[in-house]
Amino acid sequence: MRVTLAPSATKNCRQWPRRSGDGMTAERSESDLARLSRDQDAFERFYRTHVDSVQRFIVRRVDDPHLAADLTAEVFLAVIHSAHTYQARRGREAAWLFGVARNVVSADRRRRARGLAVVSRIAGRELADEDDIAALVDRIDAEASARRLMLGMDRLSDGERAVLELTALDGLSISDAARALGISSVAARVRLHRARRRMRNHLSSTANTTTTTTAAEART
Repeated sequence: MRVTLAPSATKNCRQWPRRSGDGMTAERSESDLARLSRDQDAFERFYRTHVDSVQRFIVRRVDDPHLAADLTAEVFLAVIHSAHTYQARRGREAAWLFGVARNVVSADRRRRARGLAVVSRIAGRELADEDDIAALVDRIDAEASARRLMLGMDRLSDGERAVLELTALDGLSISDAARALGISSVAARVRLHRARRRMRNHLSSTANTTTTTTAAEART
């Protein structure tokens, strides 16, 4: 189910400040988040708090600024639809939000893998003016190394990769990563341990191969 903002909310969203700080403000209660779908002011405050962290999450995973704008907007519309699912006792607000963002990115990847055209975008392009797109390009460039690291994670299982992404790239604690993925902290720790071990082995193997190749080239 796709959720759409009222026209007035969409128009006002374009006028909101784009910088949100680090997103680390006082935690909202479950009732506070439940209001997001009917209280435009509450939604605006939530957006201001988290838009930067959501954009960083997105551009670590995509390198097209227009797609990044679309997906960022989709995340916040998904928040309106799923705000009632937030449970404060299960973890921080940011962890829940990253779980929503991860679902949005995963859904987009599945659509693209099936070759389906996205017919009804919520028009992230309309929510982002030229300055916003330019800022996204800069942010995409800044996160290039993170995307390269993610390519090296292809040898991991989906579960291992997800935990490593959230902790190593997105800066979540193990407990918050577990919350975002809907698994226990114990399971997250096990997956993270396996992921780190496999990545260390991979990086070590890659380094040895590079050294051998360089030495062989030097002798020729």
